[in-house]
Amino acid sequence: MGVALTRSAQWTAAAYGTGTLEITPLNEAILNEMIMFVEGFIYKYPQEAKYVFVEPLEWKTDLDPSAFESGYVVSATTVKSEEVDKTGQPLLCLSVPQIKIRSFGKLSYLLFIAKDTKLKEAQACIEANRNPVAKILGVNYNTMKEDSSILNILDKITKDDPESEIKMKIAILLKQLDLHLLNYSLKHISLVICLNPVTVKNDIELLKCFSGKGEQTVLESIEHTSDYEFSNGCRAPPWRQLHGEICYVLVKPHDVETLCITCSAEGVFLNGGKTDEREINYERKGAIYKDLVTFLKEKSAKFSENMSKQSRVNEEQQKEKDQPNKAPKKKEVHALSKAITGSDKSKLEKNQVNFGKNQMTKRLEPSLNWKTTIDFKVPTLRDTQKEKHGGRLEKSAPSVSRGRAQLVPKSTDKNEEIVSESSSESEEDEEPPHHRQEANADLPSEYWQIQKLVKYLKGGNQTTTVIALCSMKDFNLTQETCQLAIRDVGGLEVLINLLDTDEVKCKIGSLKILKEISHNPQIRRNIVDLGGLPVMVNILDSPHKSLKCLAAETIANVAKFRRARRAVRHHGGITKLVALLNYAQNSTEPAQSSLYDERDVEVARCGALALWSCSKSYTNKEAIRKAGGIPLLAHLLKTSHENTLIPVVGTLQECASEENYRAAIKAERMIENLVKNLNSENEQLQEHCAMAIYQCAEDEETRDLVRLHGGLKPLASLLNNTDNKERLAAVTGAIWKCSISKENVTKFREYRAIETLVGLLTDQPEEVLVNVVGALGECCQEYENRVLVRKCGGIQPLVNLLVGINQSLLVNVTKALGACAIEPESVMIIDRLDGVRLLWSLLKNPHPDVKASAAWALCPCIQNAKDAGEMVRSFVGGLELVVNLLKSDNKEVLASICAAITNIAKDQENLAVITDHGVVPLLSKLTNTNNDKLRRHLAEAISRCCMWGRNRVAFGEHKAVAPLVRYLKSNDTNVHRATAQALYQLSDDADNCITIHKNGAVKLLLDMVGSPDHDLQEAAAGCIYNIRRLALAIDKARYP
Repeated sequence: MGVALTRSAQWTAAAYGTGTLEITPLNEAILNEMIMFVEGFIYKYPQEAKYVFVEPLEWKTDLDPSAFESGYVVSATTVKSEEVDKTGQPLLCLSVPQIKIRSFGKLSYLLFIAKDTKLKEAQACIEANRNPVAKILGVNYNTMKEDSSILNILDKITKDDPESEIKMKIAILLKQLDLHLLNYSLKHISLVICLNPVTVKNDIELLKCFSGKGEQTVLESIEHTSDYEFSNGCRAPPWRQLHGEICYVLVKPHDVETLCITCSAEGVFLNGGKTDEREINYERKGAIYKDLVTFLKEKSAKFSENMSKQSRVNEEQQKEKDQPNKAPKKKEVHALSKAITGSDKSKLEKNQVNFGKNQMTKRLEPSLNWKTTIDFKVPTLRDTQKEKHGGRLEKSAPSVSRGRAQLVPKSTDKNEEIVSESSSESEEDEEPPHHRQEANADLPSEYWQIQKLVKYLKGGNQTTTVIALCSMKDFNLTQETCQLAIRDVGGLEVLINLLDTDEVKCKIGSLKILKEISHNPQIRRNIVDLGGLPVMVNILDSPHKSLKCLAAETIANVAKFRRARRAVRHHGGITKLVALLNYAQNSTEPAQSSLYDERDVEVARCGALALWSCSKSYTNKEAIRKAGGIPLLAHLLKTSHENTLIPVVGTLQECASEENYRAAIKAERMIENLVKNLNSENEQLQEHCAMAIYQCAEDEETRDLVRLHGGLKPLASLLNNTDNKERLAAVTGAIWKCSISKENVTKFREYRAIETLVGLLTDQPEEVLVNVVGALGECCQEYENRVLVRKCGGIQPLVNLLVGINQSLLVNVTKALGACAIEPESVMIIDRLDGVRLLWSLLKNPHPDVKASAAWALCPCIQNAKDAGEMVRSFVGGLELVVNLLKSDNKEVLASICAAITNIAKDQENLAVITDHGVVPLLSKLTNTNNDKLRRHLAEAISRCCMWGRNRVAFGEHKAVAPLVRYLKSNDTNVHRATAQALYQLSDDADNCITIHKNGAVKLLLDMVGSPDHDLQEAAAGCIYNIRRLALAIDKARYP
């Protein structure tokens, strides 16, 4: 952590021990990584979290003492934790504004309560403790030195130190964090766009050419603040150049005031402008933009509008000037063909076909931005390299600066992708970072060789084109340099144009290259921008199987973002891809050859691969279903080819999120084959089969089918293989959903899966933990499993997970603990581990699902605790918090809180406290509801609250009685029982009796006296008795 803070973090001063962290994206990213490490520390490493630091971490905080809850001694200006170290010092001590923390557990808790200010707290902590590792482990562990390898750290651990083992673990964890931060910083820096003086100067000179007083100009004026230019091309003072700043520019747009702009290596941003002394205020006043044009488009609508107009005019002029490229010289063709072996060359010459003039001149014209269409000469990467070598390149198509050009404005992409097609789409929906190549960059020789090959593609005949494609395929096209070399010189347009020719060899060569380079996110988007997808979709109708396979595989690579998936659907690609799955009917050749069969299976595999990518869209899922894809996928699921099974099951897994597909999967009897493939040796296939079962097991019949076909045993056995986390997450998810059925839970207990699940509660990623805890929550609905979880030590790791922030994980953890708390022995353990307090604190969570789940979990904890009343009162402000939650708008939260109040009100002192907090009027407001779940628990809460003071009368005064009578018309017996008990308690008041009688309750209650439910019988009879007794008293008073 020390090396990362000194080498990667950006400080305002260079001297050690001084300065503060700058507000930069890199620093923010580093701090966020450190926050995630500390927040997860307490439940990933519970023992290490209790370790007491050698020296406390101390800094100035903005936290208020009132933010701390139980477990702390709180006053107006100070906070001290009840936990202390061996010397009696509190592990957390706050004396406003100074705070001292001595353990990771307290540090994690502080970040939890800091909420929105956690980033600010982390920054203050790091600035005040520049070498935190030395304070945590001692000065011997000074990681500010670069030679602090893990071996050196371990050498410093002495055998005499009683805490040597735990120090060793923490030292290794901190060293791993340090390496992670360094790697993360390098990755972050590599993606940052770096400007240089030459690029900035060219942009400014170019903008000057289009500036002036007219309405059609893009700007009124643009000029440097300084006329002096240093030898390195910068105009900023030397002391500002140390911060990466290049120059300062004054820009006057047509529609806004003059802007004072800083151009730096990191990008372009607005500074503080000129002061009264005509000096520049260098402080950044806004976001950083990738270049000057992007900045001005954001700040000035007029600039953006005029730029678009200029772009369109120049495009039209450029199209008129453009002529077909000349063919390369014969000598160059001859030199190129020497690289190909004689046998290959002879084969190519035999298949030579002359291209028609219309085919060779046809070129897709991309919508380039203004830099690629104006007549003004801008030095590019190739120009600089040309001057460096003293040579002169031939004039080529107007796409030489495409490496820096955005083919479609970013705003267009954003507008197209505002509406999400599917909630399951989660990858690559944002514009990838655009890489810039500096003019003096040292690029590998492959970059220039590929660009030369593209030139032959543009102007060569058929033989030259095929040779160039073969030569290009020999390069390592998985390298980004090679991929961008093709794009930067306009190779993508040529490759896509070749797909429109009639020559099969050229199409195959082009598709093979496009298939490889389309793994790059930028290339994918460029292919869509250039209209490549419609051409590939048309190739799917080709009679040549190789072409269909390559086209489908390329579509699978490109369709990784919404706009691409939408384009495939709009051009009829879904129907054609589904047709590829039906290879038996598509065959036009004799089916006697095994090679033919393998080729047909390969066609189906590629079609399934493309459908897998496209199926991340809800609309595409419907299109696949309507095109008849489900029966074909079911047929392919029976194949023995694992390479085909993986995309088939992957497609089913994506589509199974929809109810129509789940029903179809069940109807087509696919569950049996999914279960069968769980026994495969292929881990990827196992993962996708488990994920498909996870999606489908929402249905009870499907869960039964999984059990009947023997799927539970392989799922249980796969739990023992924890190396593959993605597969483990899928398997635990399938077990969770299957555990909803009691019969399946019994089987899992036989296979000893529950003990294995308990062992997975530590040192696992969150996606695994969510499923593991969810499965345990379902299993613990049975007594035997609750005892098993307790005996296996599962309660402590469950309690440790309550301090997390993952919403789904918290919901599942609270449900699991609530199920365990049905046993009094488990409640004692939960209380001893401070679990009840943590559950109560989750009532403050902003997510309604977490609040509701925590409240449900508290009910058995209160019900089965030995001294429940005292335990509840020990939580400062806890009762007031519960009562205030009755103001929620969420029905599940209200029902769970009413259930909690029912248990809290069993203690008379607690009932008195919640009465003082206004529980009666809040409960009364909720009575006009149609939700049976809320009705039941609300009626139970009212019944309990009637047992204090004049609460019965108060409920009548707040108009709660009449709505309760309507509950008796519900179809739910539980609602009848709770309502009858509430009316019985309310009927002890004469006015309430009259209200109950007036609203027609007597007839309904008479019917319920004959119910088989004894509690309902007794309550209904008691209420009728009170009403009748009141009537007799009135008669007696009337007629003495």
